[in-house]
Amino acid sequence: MASKQRYQSEEDHPKVSFGKTGILISNLGTPDGTDYWSMRKYLSEFLSDRRVIDYSPWIWQPLLQLIILSKRPFSSGAAYRTIWNNEDDESPLLTITKKQAFKLNKVMKTQFGDNVELDFCMRYGNPSTETKLKELLGKGCSKIIFLPLYPHYAGATSATANDSLFRSLMKITWQPSVRTIEPYFQHPSYINVLAESVNSAYRQLNEKPDVLVTSYHGVPKRYLMQGDPYHCQCQKTTRLLKEKLGWKDEEIMTTFQSKFGPEEWLQPYTVKKVAELAKNGIRNIAVIAPAFASDCIETLEEINEEIRESFENSGGEKFTYIPCLNDSDIHIDFLKDLIIENGSGWLS
Repeated sequence: MASKQRYQSEEDHPKVSFGKTGILISNLGTPDGTDYWSMRKYLSEFLSDRRVIDYSPWIWQPLLQLIILSKRPFSSGAAYRTIWNNEDDESPLLTITKKQAFKLNKVMKTQFGDNVELDFCMRYGNPSTETKLKELLGKGCSKIIFLPLYPHYAGATSATANDSLFRSLMKITWQPSVRTIEPYFQHPSYINVLAESVNSAYRQLNEKPDVLVTSYHGVPKRYLMQGDPYHCQCQKTTRLLKEKLGWKDEEIMTTFQSKFGPEEWLQPYTVKKVAELAKNGIRNIAVIAPAFASDCIETLEEINEEIRESFENSGGEKFTYIPCLNDSDIHIDFLKDLIIENGSGWLS
């Protein structure tokens, strides 16, 4: 007698959906609040990342947990309070990244319809990479395009964002296909957008600044010697920007900010360099932060407050901070084109 073949019924099978392309943009992260415990939780996650601080955990963790995190959450919380978005009770970085994701999702939906889903995540804090990845998979995304919002590659930025994605994938039973978008520090369209932001800011000034300081987030010099390309990529962005603007060498310079700890970091340090400029008779400067896709504590508080004070206290008179590209139309258009360029064959 012929055997009967048993077909699996819907009740025997988990509900699954697939076929869409998910786009996940990733930014650095933000504390949930400015109070001590919110700051401590965020700083502990951030400063425990071996990509950020690569000292041996046996040495670093006792120092971090017992000494640094007993004091730093107070000073960091005070700095965040000077820039906090009180209306929405969140950091400016979170507010801006939300706007970037909203606008990008709108333009991608307009072009590709329901075949695409776009969201954002944070490397540290909320919403986490794992949470947002699972949400995209739940919406039927079997392909993921991952965009770390860092124009330049560094182990402490692009690499750790990718690490977080890959660790999350290790927990997924049915893994999606994944593409990570490489840093775009020399992309012609990115340089064009940077140049336009400079020209737009300068058009609003009565007098052209003597020097444009391109201030990049610093890393220990040791990382450069170990092979991290960040320093060279920053220098190239400045050179390409200078050439696009048609400026002379002395009209633009590269500096590095946000030094942390006792060891030597990439130099010249922004806070010292602007003071030196003022003491040498330069009275009018502008500062831009090309390594940041969104304004954050390092730009709104450190550049526009601490570094400004260093310049003015040393005799400087006019200080212009040129905001990050944020959710400007030219930035959103660039990011859209960058995603489409890297989504060839997936986006249709």
